Amino acid sequence: MLNDIPLEHFVIISAVLFCAGLFAVLTKKNAIMVLIGIEMMLNAAILNLVTFGAFDKHKNEGQVFALFAIVLAAAGVAVSLAIILNVYRQFKTIDPSKIEEMKY
Repeated sequence: MLNDIPLEHFVIISAVLFCAGLFAVLTKKNAIMVLIGIEMMLNAAILNLVTFGAFDKHKNEGQVFALFAIVLAAAGVAVSLAIILNVYRQFKTIDPSKIEEMKY
């Protein structure tokens, strides 16, 4: 079923998803939106890994790398949300441009 769709379609969707995430990272002033943009870029990479793994007829290694990437992304989100919560508690804002000092 997955092989009925050409590889180029997955790559194009992944590229669009990555560009949308990059746009969100570069333009948003809210730390949560920046984090969502990073997650979109990670999901684009995971989509590529799964796609290339599905089209690899020999070992399907792409799915294994995708699982590692998903675990790392989940851990990254947990750490990032903890940092954002602590920054908000300290500075009462989550706008990265308004935070000039990082000492306690």
